[in-house]
Amino acid sequence: MSGTALAVVVVVVFLLALYLLYRYGDLRKQQRMVLLGTLLSWYLCFLIVFILPLDVSTTIYKQCLLDNAHHPTPVTRARHSNQTDGNLSVYPTVSETTPCVEPWSFIPDGILPVFWRVVYWTSQFLTWLLLPFMQSYARAGAFSRVGKMKTALIENAIYYGTYLLIFISLLIYVAAQWKLSWRELQTIGITAANTWGLFLLVLLLGYGLVEIPRSYWRSSSQGYLLAKTYFKAAKMATEKAEAEENLADIMEDVAGIHKSVRHNHSLRKCVDTILTKCPADYREDMERHAESSGGEKNVLPTKRSLINLHKKVITAVQRHNQTQVQWSILLNEAFHLEDVAKSQSSSVRYFIHSLPSTHHQGWIHRFIYSPTVEWYWECVFRQGFYRLLAVVLCLLSAAVVWSECTFFSTRPVLSLFAVFVRMAEKQHNYICIEMVCFVSILFLCVCVYSTVFRIRFFNYYYLVPHHQTDAYSLQFSGMLFCRLTPPLCLNFLGLIHMDSAISHQDRIQTSYTSIMGSMLVLSFISDGFYIYYPMLVLLLCFATFYSLGSRCLNLLGFHQYITDSDMTSDLVDEGKELIRRVNLVVYALLPSFISLYLNTNEVAVCLKVRIIFTFVERRKRQKAEDGENRRSTWRERYGVQGANGRTRAGYTELNDNQSSPVTEIKKSVITSRDGEMEEQQRSLLQDNSSDDDSASRRSTGGRYLSLSPSRSGIFDDV
Repeated sequence: MSGTALAVVVVVVFLLALYLLYRYGDLRKQQRMVLLGTLLSWYLCFLIVFILPLDVSTTIYKQCLLDNAHHPTPVTRARHSNQTDGNLSVYPTVSETTPCVEPWSFIPDGILPVFWRVVYWTSQFLTWLLLPFMQSYARAGAFSRVGKMKTALIENAIYYGTYLLIFISLLIYVAAQWKLSWRELQTIGITAANTWGLFLLVLLLGYGLVEIPRSYWRSSSQGYLLAKTYFKAAKMATEKAEAEENLADIMEDVAGIHKSVRHNHSLRKCVDTILTKCPADYREDMERHAESSGGEKNVLPTKRSLINLHKKVITAVQRHNQTQVQWSILLNEAFHLEDVAKSQSSSVRYFIHSLPSTHHQGWIHRFIYSPTVEWYWECVFRQGFYRLLAVVLCLLSAAVVWSECTFFSTRPVLSLFAVFVRMAEKQHNYICIEMVCFVSILFLCVCVYSTVFRIRFFNYYYLVPHHQTDAYSLQFSGMLFCRLTPPLCLNFLGLIHMDSAISHQDRIQTSYTSIMGSMLVLSFISDGFYIYYPMLVLLLCFATFYSLGSRCLNLLGFHQYITDSDMTSDLVDEGKELIRRVNLVVYALLPSFISLYLNTNEVAVCLKVRIIFTFVERRKRQKAEDGENRRSTWRERYGVQGANGRTRAGYTELNDNQSSPVTEIKKSVITSRDGEMEEQQRSLLQDNSSDDDSASRRSTGGRYLSLSPSRSGIFDDV
């Protein structure tokens, strides 16, 4: 199977990278260069992970051939005979060599070195040059390609120019002192990049080794999951409200510019470009107000101010869309967990969903994952399966921590991964070698990459599923993967004693190590940092186990879910109240919507999320009409200047003046119903407090103190 395994892995890894890009990115709306750069970076990193086990098995086979060619292995074969008079006849031994079995995935000579050279240098070009440039290009607010390229070049020149200057200075100093060749200088550059990656790798690995097994163990408890979902709902409600308010503020600035810049002005094309990035409902409102405004004269903006506004609009719209999707996903998760809690206490072994959904109507759910099977999985088997998986992952984490602290010891061999590989090597079991390598590397990658996917730098970068990840976050994840994967694989080769720079053994090097070059050029790196720094993972595991990082973030004001925290309990109660209010709205108004869709016999069309957002938008429209009446009265009494004051309540009223086509359709249908149903819905959706009261619950700095209203008299008419 010469080269067949390599070709199959290349195709499978490409499909995996394409699926992840489809899940997190928007293939239809995002720029092609952004998608291509992200796909290529993910693809190359996953290739390194999947091809390295084949490189290890091929290297072990070559080592076996070399040992048999120079040092034949003596094998004793005894001839048995009958023993007479208590004497034992001793026959001479016969020496023969143990044949080397060619692995099924053997890759011919000359293929892997070229393959690794192309993969490694392409990934390094992406992570240090192309992706940073594309990041700045995607976020630039310029209105032309030349302007965006200029902005990207300036930002990267300032950021990476400093690092490049320091690196070149150190490189010249080392070259002048040691008189190194070009190959050795290249090795120093690779070592510097891998050292930076290893520094970040150990930090992420220490978190993932503890958090992943613990998350599966805690996921076996439905009560814990439900409480954490309530906690996330309270935080997400605040983030969603802040995103909506920020978007409303920026849209107000866009509306002012839209009025001031006329159609015959030279900057009108820039304004039209900004308008295309705005949501459709805001654009319609701007057009209506622009037509009714008349000939008002405002200060004309400059080109630079339009560029800054364009950048703000891109960021605000993306942030608003992300919070909307995350909020709907969180609601679905909360509804499902509440259904699981009800099913566990029910005597009927049949899983009942509180509200139907379209994804439960497929053939898989009808014939395979039926409500009975779902009840047994959610209420009986899921807890035991998750706990068993957590125990297995905990054992793997313990093996990784032990090996990271003892991999430098070759006599005796203390690294567990090196022991497993040695045992399989003696038996020429190449499939076992590849499985041990693949499972080990995959677990290390899951610990590191899952930590990357969970990172949120103050809402500046994070990955969101359902095609909601922005271009900047996609490219940032590709940069991190390209910088973390090479040192991760080198660290794994050190764990199994396949790196001579660490194990100091006279063995054939893997093709991957030969491309990286020997780190013996810098002895203080190979004998110091690469051996002792990975031991720091033990301290990081202890810090993660006791949630020291989460407690520090809590002290700084970034609330994390900690079971013994009073703030966590308050947020859990607030999130529970939010979910309860949404449930009451949905349950009370669901019958009317079901009756509207009975003609198609598809009750599942009445999606939970669509119902929720429809009536939330309806409530916002009603409040916006009241706010418009108050503003009209304010203008009549105190003039236009008082009405233009940018108060927090004014922001709330502008934010509430949002609508969607779905809301308009549903509103027209509902108004055709009888007056009694209309009055019931209006009274149900009416808040106990006015807009002024809701605005007074916010702090002066714009941060929400609490999103849950007073608990007295909520939905008393239900």
